[in-house]
Amino acid sequence: MYFLGIDLGSSSIKVSVLDADKGKIICAVTVPEFEMEISAPKFDWAEQNPDTWWGYVKEGLNEVSKKHNIDLKKVNGIGIAYQMHGLVLTDENLEPVRPSIIWCDSRAVEIGNDALEAIGKENCHRQILGSPGNFTASKLKWVKQNEPEVYAKAKYMMLPGDYIAAKLSGVPQTTTSGLSEAALWDFPKGKLALEVLEKMGLSEDYIPEIVPSFGHQAKVSKEIASELGLNPDAVITYRAGDQPNNALSLNVLNPGEIATTAGTSAVIYAVTDKDNYDEQNRVNTFLHVNNNEDQKRNGILGIINGSGILYQWLRKTISLGNDELISYELLNREAAKVPAGSDGLRFYPFGNGAERIFNNKKVNSGIENLNFNIHQPPHLIRSACEGIVFAMNYGFDVMKSLGTSGEVVRAGKGNLFLSPVFREIFCNTTQANLELYNTSGAEGAARGAAYGYGYFSNLDEAFGELEIVERIEPDKNLSSQYQEIYSEWKENIKIEKE
Repeated sequence: MYFLGIDLGSSSIKVSVLDADKGKIICAVTVPEFEMEISAPKFDWAEQNPDTWWGYVKEGLNEVSKKHNIDLKKVNGIGIAYQMHGLVLTDENLEPVRPSIIWCDSRAVEIGNDALEAIGKENCHRQILGSPGNFTASKLKWVKQNEPEVYAKAKYMMLPGDYIAAKLSGVPQTTTSGLSEAALWDFPKGKLALEVLEKMGLSEDYIPEIVPSFGHQAKVSKEIASELGLNPDAVITYRAGDQPNNALSLNVLNPGEIATTAGTSAVIYAVTDKDNYDEQNRVNTFLHVNNNEDQKRNGILGIINGSGILYQWLRKTISLGNDELISYELLNREAAKVPAGSDGLRFYPFGNGAERIFNNKKVNSGIENLNFNIHQPPHLIRSACEGIVFAMNYGFDVMKSLGTSGEVVRAGKGNLFLSPVFREIFCNTTQANLELYNTSGAEGAARGAAYGYGYFSNLDEAFGELEIVERIEPDKNLSSQYQEIYSEWKENIKIEKE
C-alpha cells in the first residue's frame, strides 16, 4: 500500500512515495532542475503562478511513474505540504484569477497594521493569538482594495496547498491549521474568526469547506486519476503548511519539542499546549497539525526570510552568471576556510520581504566591515551563514521568553543543515543540542497521509522508523566566541523609524 507526499516549496516541488507495508520511502524526486523563480513586479512584492506549481506537480508524478517505475495506482492516500501564508484566488472552475501573493510578499503590511488597530490589539491577541500582520487575510484585503475587478471575479480564497488539493480533487477546501496561518482562526471558539473577517470587510463566502488536517478530505477526481495514472480511489488525507509539516516529519508533536529548518526561509518551531503569543507579534502562534478537541497543540514559529534564498543568491553571484553554477557543496567547503566571525565581516540577511521577527518593520540588510585587503569569497559565504543563524537566534530568544526551552532542536539533514559550518554556527549560537534526521517534508507528508488514511493507528507508529543520524553538541569555547559575535551583530541592527 503506497502513500504519496507532495511538498510545494518556493524553490521546488518534492514528491515522495512511502511503501507503508515496508515502512520505507521507495522514491523521492525534486522538480524543476533549477529553483523556481519568484516574480517581483514591484518592490516588496513576491508572486508565483499557481499553474506553474500544478505543472511541476504533474511533472513530478510523471517522473515517479515513468523514470522510477512506480505504479501510482497503488497510491491510496495523498499528503500535501506547502509554503505558508500565500493567497490563491480562483474562480468557480478553480482557475486562478491572478498570480499567488506568496509568503514573503510585503505589500499588505500596513493593511494588517490597520486591521490590528480596528479590531483592537487585546481583542486580536485573544482571538487569533497575534495580528493579521502580513498574512493571507491581509493579502485578500489588499486585492479587494487595489484590484476590485479581480476580487469580484474570485470565488474561493485558498492557501497554496489547498489549491493543489483542489486541482487533484476538483473540491475547494481549506483546513483549520491553514486558517490559523491565514490569521482567520478563532482559538478560544475553535472556529473561523468571523469578527476578524467582519472588521476587515471580507466576505465569509470566499472561505471554502473547512476540514481537519488529517482524515479523508476529498477523493481524487476521475479525470485527474486518468490523466496522471493515479488510483481512482485515492484520497487526500493530510495537508499542512511547510513548517508544521517539517515538525511532523521530525516527530515534533508534544509540548517542549522543537524543530528547525533552513530552506528558502529559516525557521525555529516549538510545540506548546498553551495559547501563548508575543505581545509585539515578533513570533507567531498557529494550530499544530495534531491539535484536536482532546489535546491542545499549537506551534510557535520564528522565521527569518533570507536563508536558502540568500545562499542561492550567493551561488549565482559567485558563478558570475555562468550557465553551469558552482555547487552548494563547494560553497560549504569554502566557508570552512575562514575562522568563526569571518574576520569581522558581518552579514545582515534581510533582503526578502518584511521580517516578522522585527514586527514587519524594515531593517537594514547587506554587509558591514568589508575590507578589500582581507575579505575574500569564503568570508562572504561564512558571514552569510553566521548572519542567517544570528537572525534565527534573535527569534529564538523571543520564543524562549514565551516559555520555550532550547536544550534540544531537531532538523532534517538537508538544505543549509548539510553544511558542517552552518551546523557549528547553529549549535554554538543557540547553545542547543542539534539532532539530525534523514527525512524531508515530502516524506513527512507521505507518512502524514498514511496516518490520515488510517493505515497507522497513531503518529508514533507512523514515525517509528525515524532515527537520529547525527547529534551535535555545543563546544564550550566556540559557544563563548559566538555569543560575543552574536551580541555585537545584534547591537548593530538598524531598524527604520516609522
